[in-house]
Amino acid sequence: MKKLKKLYLQAKRRFRKRIIGTAERPRLSVFRSHKHIYAQLIDDKNGQTLAAFSTLSSNEKPIKGTTRKAAFTVGHYLAHKAKSKNISLAVFDRGNKVYHGRVKSLADGCRDQGLAF
Repeated sequence: MKKLKKLYLQAKRRFRKRIIGTAERPRLSVFRSHKHIYAQLIDDKNGQTLAAFSTLSSNEKPIKGTTRKAAFTVGHYLAHKAKSKNISLAVFDRGNKVYHGRVKSLADGCRDQGLAF
C-alpha cells in the first residue's frame, strides 16, 4: 500500500509542476473522493485560496443527486463565486485524474458560467 501511495504522489508531483496559478489566472484544483467532489481556485504565487466550493459546502444542506449532476452544480457555483471576484480565466488542474465523468462535468459547469481555461 505504501508503494501505491508513493507512486500516486510521484505522478501528482510530475503533473503539478507544469501547472502554476497566478492572481490573474488561478489554478482550478479538483479533488474527488468516492462520495464528494471539491474544487478551489488557488493563487500559487501568493499561496492563497481565492474561492472554493464542494458538495458539502452548500449553505442549507449538501448537494444531492447523481454524482455527475452534483459535480456540474459545484462547477456552476464555483464559477459564480469566481465571477464575483472578477476572475474569468483559470488553469485547470485535474490532479492526475482522467478527464471524464465527474471531473469533466465539473469543468462543464464552470464553462457554463463563463469561466475559461
